[in-house]
Amino acid sequence: MPTPWTPERRAQQAEHARKVKPWLHATGPRTPEGKAICARNPYKGGHWRTFRDMHKLLNAELRDARRLIEQVRR
Repeated sequence: MPTPWTPERRAQQAEHARKVKPWLHATGPRTPEGKAICARNPYKGGHWRTFRDMHKLLNAELRDARRLIEQVRR
């Protein structure tokens, strides 16, 4: 478990952040490729639904195939 932040440690970290100013170094993507990748960040997908539907169809086909095999064996 991490140690809790003491007031001294918090003040030291705040001072360090004011010196380094990490918010000035956060630039985001610079290249067109990086911008294209980041533009897709909010995309949630949707492929799982297609995959699930295909999975259901495959299972139905396998069930039908098992029934046919059982009918042929009788």
